[in-house]
Amino acid sequence: MIGVDVGSGDRMALGVLAQYRMATTEQMHRVIAPEVRIEQTRRRLARLREEGLVDRITLPQAGRMRVWFPTAYGVQLACEWPELRGHRPSRTVSDPTAVRLKAGHTLTVTETALVFLEDARRHGDVCQPLDWIPEVHHPIGSGEAVIPDALLYYRHGPASGDNGSMLRAFVEVDRATMGPERLAAKLTAYERLHRYVPVVPGRRPTVQEPAVEEWRRRYPLFPRILFVLDGTGPAGIESRVSALRAGAGLLARFPYDVPVLVAPLADLLQHGPSAPVWRPVQDPGRRVRWTESGHRQT
Repeated sequence: MIGVDVGSGDRMALGVLAQYRMATTEQMHRVIAPEVRIEQTRRRLARLREEGLVDRITLPQAGRMRVWFPTAYGVQLACEWPELRGHRPSRTVSDPTAVRLKAGHTLTVTETALVFLEDARRHGDVCQPLDWIPEVHHPIGSGEAVIPDALLYYRHGPASGDNGSMLRAFVEVDRATMGPERLAAKLTAYERLHRYVPVVPGRRPTVQEPAVEEWRRRYPLFPRILFVLDGTGPAGIESRVSALRAGAGLLARFPYDVPVLVAPLADLLQHGPSAPVWRPVQDPGRRVRWTESGHRQT
């Protein structure tokens, strides 16, 4: 093998921005290089900006916080790499106005990614920066689709051997910008995805090729669903949990067949996402670990 590692740090930085859409300087540092001084991350981002691969805006209302995002050229380059192939972001990802208007939600999604990444590092689990994939399109028929805020891949347990388990999760980050009922309606969409079988015109299922749910083409088991709540106080949290519980009650077996959990982002930041801070939507009086609830995924 050829021992060439030139530019690997730059490649990771650009790949993260292309996949995450945007991040602050501090968030980028925590994702790609927490073991070095933040000045090194600043220099790396400045160099990528000089090369036309990334750009930044400043949010004056947030203490002149700098928010980094990929340019159209950066996206084009990064999406040619095998690790990002098939995850092309929207065209507006490189538009400064769109970045400014989406910053509140997208930066919260990035912060949510960080709580899982940093928790994995602490516990010896495996979750790499590119194992967090925002906005993966999942069709459910009639031109509709489920697009979670992120799809998470996470190996719980030893990095080698057969004692670990591969976990997958759809993550929805709610900042209280929509009513509780609209949040709960997302459960119905996920239930549709769980049972959606695409119909191929002019082709009938056979014994050799039976009809299967669309999600089975991607995942061995349906990913668990994690609702992360932010932007509201305890009363707002409880109203959202109650709405999710009511929505789950209309879906028969789905919340029992697929783990659906909810937790405040504040609890994840304080205790870590692997702590028992998650509440099953069908039984919100309980507290469980997201890595141990429901079915075991392999």
